[in-house]
Amino acid sequence: MIKNLLNSLPDNLQEEAFEDLIKTDSVRIERIVSHGHSSPATGWYDQYEHEWVMVLEGFGVVEFESGECITLEQGDSLNIPAHKKHKVKQTSEQQPTIWLAVFYK
Repeated sequence: MIKNLLNSLPDNLQEEAFEDLIKTDSVRIERIVSHGHSSPATGWYDQYEHEWVMVLEGFGVVEFESGECITLEQGDSLNIPAHKKHKVKQTSEQQPTIWLAVFYK
């Protein structure tokens, strides 16, 4: 079955939308839709998996515990090693930001 990741967006984006596209024991591929969302002010993602993420539409700013911030725009990707603490600092308020995230061991 063919699925266009830029279509069928959630109607209500009061909270970010997470959708597993593929999930196995060794990999999980997820579509994330944000619209002006960011991570909570306190706490960091500290994942046991590596994460490769790509912005398909919109933009997002990823902040690391070190203070480094990386802005991802349409077509940009980033690999985040396991246990590298990070959070989403900002996403576009003008349009949905659509992320493709691949989590792997």
